[in-house]
Amino acid sequence: MKPELGVCYYPEHWPEEQWADDARRMVEAGLTWVRIGEFAWSRLEPKPGELTFDWLSRAIETLGVAGLKVVLGTPTATPPRWMVDKHPDMLAVDAEGRVRKFGSRRHYCFSHQGYIAECRRIVTLLGKTFGESPHVAAWQIDNEYGCHDTTLSYSSAALDGFRDWCAERYGDIGALNDAWGNVFWSMEYSAFDQIELPNLTVTEPNPAHVLAFRRYSSDQVVAFNRAQVEVLRDLTEAPLIHNYMGKITDFDHFAVGKDLDIASWDSYPLGFLLDRVGASEDRQLRYLRQGDPDFQAFHHDLYRSVGKGRWWVMEQQPGPVNWAPHNPAPLPGMVRLWTWEAIAHGAEVVSYFRWRQVPFGQEQMHAGLLGHDGRDARGLKEAGEVAGELSACGSVEQGRASVALVFDYASVWAWTVQPQGESFDYFALCFSAYRAFRRAGVSVDIVEPGASLDGYALVLAPGVFSLGDEARAAFDDAEGIVVYGPRCGAKTDEMSIALPLPAGLSGVDVRVSFVESLPGAAPVPVRGGGTVRHWAEAIETDDPVLMATEAGAPVLVGERNLYLSGWPDDALWDRIVAHLGEAVGLDIKTLPEGVRLREIPSHRFLFNYGAGSALWDGEEIPAAGVLIRPL
Repeated sequence: MKPELGVCYYPEHWPEEQWADDARRMVEAGLTWVRIGEFAWSRLEPKPGELTFDWLSRAIETLGVAGLKVVLGTPTATPPRWMVDKHPDMLAVDAEGRVRKFGSRRHYCFSHQGYIAECRRIVTLLGKTFGESPHVAAWQIDNEYGCHDTTLSYSSAALDGFRDWCAERYGDIGALNDAWGNVFWSMEYSAFDQIELPNLTVTEPNPAHVLAFRRYSSDQVVAFNRAQVEVLRDLTEAPLIHNYMGKITDFDHFAVGKDLDIASWDSYPLGFLLDRVGASEDRQLRYLRQGDPDFQAFHHDLYRSVGKGRWWVMEQQPGPVNWAPHNPAPLPGMVRLWTWEAIAHGAEVVSYFRWRQVPFGQEQMHAGLLGHDGRDARGLKEAGEVAGELSACGSVEQGRASVALVFDYASVWAWTVQPQGESFDYFALCFSAYRAFRRAGVSVDIVEPGASLDGYALVLAPGVFSLGDEARAAFDDAEGIVVYGPRCGAKTDEMSIALPLPAGLSGVDVRVSFVESLPGAAPVPVRGGGTVRHWAEAIETDDPVLMATEAGAPVLVGERNLYLSGWPDDALWDRIVAHLGEAVGLDIKTLPEGVRLREIPSHRFLFNYGAGSALWDGEEIPAAGVLIRPL
């Protein structure tokens, strides 16, 4: 695969006489892709039925003639004001019952059938106009599903849709009452139209009810995306893409991805470090201008799986952003490093956001490859460096890792509904396992429950709340060691405690007697070093005890497969990785702080997230540096 670079561009923001010069400069910088159109509905249809596609046709022609391939976005993330006037009940409602008004973006409810029909209509018109354009080489559907907490809506449309969804899922109201355990607190219903949405209750609502609503809400995102896919499949042969976000977990990306050709995501390492990684203050200061060394890689591997092997970065941060608590500038070299790391994990395209910094609107403080005045910004220079290096790099070929991490969106919802302790976070648990292997120089594939586990020496399954038939069969058939827990197989699909506890774990002999959640100031020491934190399970087992607390409680047990009964800190994770690496023959490495290694069939990559140079295996890696070695 020969990776390429691109950029996001908004011709409607700039004078038309500027477009050709912008296109020329993009090509000179080594860019080959340009994404346009995803926020342009008000300029495409300023009034209902009044179509003004001519400017978009000229923009596509200008960019295409210059030698750029166009990704055309459907504009459905920003319905115009007249749309809200036409469908005033299309707006989402938050959990407090407040309408989320017009005035920014993503102001729609996924359940509103009238708005979905409007989306089909505009996408049909765009598809008929541009579906066979020689310059439109891909389509992006909508933009950043779930961003700004927009997956869950408590509107009247969502209520009607949820009642219908429940009727279809359970068949009769008695089955729903049994599944949810509604005999508790006399919550039984006699008809589906009695069911409300699980908000504004006196105390916590029934967890089964909340999980069902979370499943419904995820299904609505899938249906919304599919409505546009079905239109475009008949009108274009170009691949269809959506751009996901970092640590947005309230809908199932695997389910959305099954209808698309390519997954992409929007990578903002500095914003994410301060806004959603969950890093300590010391770690934030250490990586303030570089970003977390593992957060981007986790999402690269996740979306490679969501895209069935095909994925892009649709928006790569090129400078300071505008939306994090603080917005530092990247260390010189980091834009190049982020780009190469994405390529090392299989990105077909890395596209920078945005071409030119805009002087108006909500994102006027968000850097681009050019400044407000059109002069080159630092990010453009580094993008040009990558473009030159790519021409000499040759093909970048991916292979299967030795380790797989099972990541389950339904488990995010389940443990958000009933965490049992404010510090329990399913994403953070999975991320802690992932980053432990990254520290050891071991690549990890991320897979969905039920995916084939053939070829993996080691499979990690922390916290998968309920094992369905497909997931259980995949674990049964796994060739390598499966490491379950903690909290794996702890619930049924309907959020009741699984019996026996845990349920459905093949190759281990474990019974959970009780669990406890722990505050950060109360870690449990483990013999030999490290601690269990956040979550601990008292287990009974006849399997060999491989690690135990200082009080003698089993922590890691097993013979064929293994069970982990608590949440390890970094030191304990490192010990576990070393033990597992020896068991399955992994090449465990000791990397300097902030250095990460990625080995694929065609190349070895070393990335230094540190603010100073680092030495490893006889090679010096400068601060924010990348070393690329063909294999």
